[in-house]
Amino acid sequence: MSTNPIDNLGEQAVELPGYQHIYSGKVRDLYAPTDPKLDDRLLVVASDRISAFDFVLQTPITDKGKVLTQLSLWWFEVLAEQDPTLRHHVISTDVPAEVSGRAMVVKKLEMYPIECIARGYLTGSGLLEYNDRGTVCDLPLPAGLVDGSKLEPAIFTPSAKAEVGEHDENISYEQMIQRVGEEVSAALQEKTLKLYTAAEEIARARGLILADTKVEYGADPATGEITLGDEVLTPDSSRFWDADDYAPGKSQKSFDKQFVRDWLTSDASGWDKNSGEQPPALPGEVVAKTRDRYVQAYEQLTGRKFTA
Repeated sequence: MSTNPIDNLGEQAVELPGYQHIYSGKVRDLYAPTDPKLDDRLLVVASDRISAFDFVLQTPITDKGKVLTQLSLWWFEVLAEQDPTLRHHVISTDVPAEVSGRAMVVKKLEMYPIECIARGYLTGSGLLEYNDRGTVCDLPLPAGLVDGSKLEPAIFTPSAKAEVGEHDENISYEQMIQRVGEEVSAALQEKTLKLYTAAEEIARARGLILADTKVEYGADPATGEITLGDEVLTPDSSRFWDADDYAPGKSQKSFDKQFVRDWLTSDASGWDKNSGEQPPALPGEVVAKTRDRYVQAYEQLTGRKFTA
């Protein structure tokens, strides 16, 4: 287990007029309005912090928070246009100037303690399990699949949310039912796979493959409706590949923090990921390459030029 207090690393939560800081996660800071009439909402601020191997690194990635926020807002809008039944938590982007571009005002939801993961391609931890047992999260898959094989249909693999600095725990669908009930479990599975299918088609039309994605939902206290929360379909929560470079049977190039992981596990970093020690500061070249990859994903998906 790694001890990794957010307050001692990287960016600090800023003081904002009209809001009280209440929580910091690996990337996001949460603020509650000081006006009691607005106690049904929160301010979510995406920092430039980046995590790897269960550590929040001391070096931020320039503009990362803005990219994540702007891309999430774009996806919320696009997905809601495609599916009028979709409910998401965004209320407004009218936020304090200090966090302009990286924050949004959202509904305060009763979040389900489940990470909802849709996998449309075999890779990552799923590939390791498949090679060992022929399953992904205990779901049996056909024989003969390789790294990058397309899964048809896509599969739903929930995990239990963990505290900061801990691994999320893969759980079975039956274990999910024990946590949130049969009706909610069925709805979360259906909504997650529907969202993945729509987003995969959108991304593919823009030259990207959406290999898998992780989303979170909560219940709207006012209506009881299951509502999409947190971030959605960003390089932090999803695995995007370049469609032109894609080929099953090899490791694919991802639009995420792969530059960071590769450097940390290289001899150049001098760091042992099994040591339990805090990783070293990132060199400027790694920060710049990682930023460029995030920005490229944003621009290719949205068709918009990113402006800091």
